[in-house]
Amino acid sequence: MKKTFTPKEKAAIAFAALRGEKTYSEIASLFQVCTKQISRWKKTLQEAAPELFTNKRRQNEIEQAELIKELYSLLGQRDAELAWLKKKLHLFD
Repeated sequence: MKKTFTPKEKAAIAFAALRGEKTYSEIASLFQVCTKQISRWKKTLQEAAPELFTNKRRQNEIEQAELIKELYSLLGQRDAELAWLKKKLHLFD
């Protein structure tokens, strides 16, 4: 049966490998996981770590908020134009 790990468990295993206090074999037997998987999780942790210290996520949130504001403004403008056209349409009936 395949064992599944939570993200927290994966992080703990990757940190254990990153510290280097134990060999991959020792970590594998301790957590009951394949050594290749430990290597993958360690690599993932090393690649993703710099992103934790950037404002990239905050910048994306700001850009999304601005886009939503712009879209709501455009939607309101279209609603006003549609209401005006419906009002003027009655003149031609």
